[in-house]
Amino acid sequence: MKTRWVFVPALAFWTGLGGSLAAPTGTDYSQVRIKKFPIAMQCYTYRRFTFLEAVEKTKALGLKYLQAYPGQPFSPQEKDFKIDHNLAPARVDKIKKAAADAGLEVVSYGVVDMGRTEASMRQVFDFARRLGIRTIETEPQDADYPILEPLVKEYDIRIAIHNHPEPSKYAKPQTVLERIKDRDVRIGSGADTGHWMRGGLRPVDCLRMLSGRITDVHIKDRSDFGTAKGVDDVAFGQGQANIRDILAELTLQDYGGYLTIEFENEAEVLAPEPTLRKGLDYIKSITYYEGYERILRRSDWRYSKHGWNHYGPGYFDLDETSGVLKSQGGMGLLWYAAKKYGDFILELDYKCAQKNTNSGVFVRVPQLPASDEYIYHSFEVQISDEGKDIHKTGAIYDAQAPSRDAAKPTGEWNHLKVTCRGKNIQVEVNGVPVVNWDMEPRGKIKDFSLEGYLGLQNHDSIAPVYFRDVFVKEI
Repeated sequence: MKTRWVFVPALAFWTGLGGSLAAPTGTDYSQVRIKKFPIAMQCYTYRRFTFLEAVEKTKALGLKYLQAYPGQPFSPQEKDFKIDHNLAPARVDKIKKAAADAGLEVVSYGVVDMGRTEASMRQVFDFARRLGIRTIETEPQDADYPILEPLVKEYDIRIAIHNHPEPSKYAKPQTVLERIKDRDVRIGSGADTGHWMRGGLRPVDCLRMLSGRITDVHIKDRSDFGTAKGVDDVAFGQGQANIRDILAELTLQDYGGYLTIEFENEAEVLAPEPTLRKGLDYIKSITYYEGYERILRRSDWRYSKHGWNHYGPGYFDLDETSGVLKSQGGMGLLWYAAKKYGDFILELDYKCAQKNTNSGVFVRVPQLPASDEYIYHSFEVQISDEGKDIHKTGAIYDAQAPSRDAAKPTGEWNHLKVTCRGKNIQVEVNGVPVVNWDMEPRGKIKDFSLEGYLGLQNHDSIAPVYFRDVFVKEI
């Protein structure tokens, strides 16, 4: 995976209905392993229906999350009861229960005018807190920010600044950046890819410019740029938005929010499901980590070691924002205690701080590590840039040497893939197969189990190792 932490190019602009777009910047998105993002339904997609009908239709699509908007009638029987942040608490609870009863959750709200006073803004935040909402989509005026920012900190609820097309002041991402650059990081962009296309802007360039400051994404594909007759919303992957590059860019940014579907094609407003299903199938088809579980977990934009335990000296520091683990001291093992795995694919990124960094990834640790005995009854995929043969990166430590050296230069991130199926273990380093071996007792390995725990080794205090993006899929 090509890693890029900060990259801010100039925007590409559409030069007219007969014009062209500037050439894309140099990122090779084809090599990005696209992560699985949670998908929410903006209820405006079902603007001709009530909230309860939108809930059922969203559930039928297999989605679990909703973005509510103000003004939608609650039910066919209670059309005077409309979704609104000024509702009495009992009605807010009724909205939450209706979603929960269907197995859904309202995760965001908007686009909403929050007013100009602390009292009016607080009303929206109180509504969001009671409903369990984590993000509010809005278009603040300049004078709103000094009032809005303290409330964001107090409630710990994010603000997504929506980019309606011109004459909206936020039509271009530069304006959003100018307003938020010195503000709390929970104030960010509510990136609407369709509105950017209406204004002739390439969505992926806008996302890149907003890197690190995106709090919500309204994901749309359109048949073309601009607003000419016949240009409209289409299924994901069928238009000109370049959905694959959009998701790849969001993957590189490690975006932690939702992909919110807002389908605005009026010709299909009464029955958008065929187009929506086609689009969802497309997203699934390009998602590399479809079917994987992220075991270094993230919740509400924060990573945690929940489910992990540590045995032995040393420890791993976790950056809760970036999700990067850094080893300290050793020799110990950070092991995933939530379950044992038999046949599986494990994928992760690692980086060696120095040439003499020593670490490893343990698979099928048979018992809870309570002594160093686990070393002799499980398999370690070695990480050591200066090691040789059965002790080199990619080796099954002390048992099977890698067929070649596929590691990147020290200091760069590498991708490791380990597949265990029965007694066979396969290892790939940066997409290159280096081990295909049928397990047997050899070297330090006295015996082994066909299932066990996964673990990351912190070897010593000389040179740390870094891990991130730990995914596993049972097969």
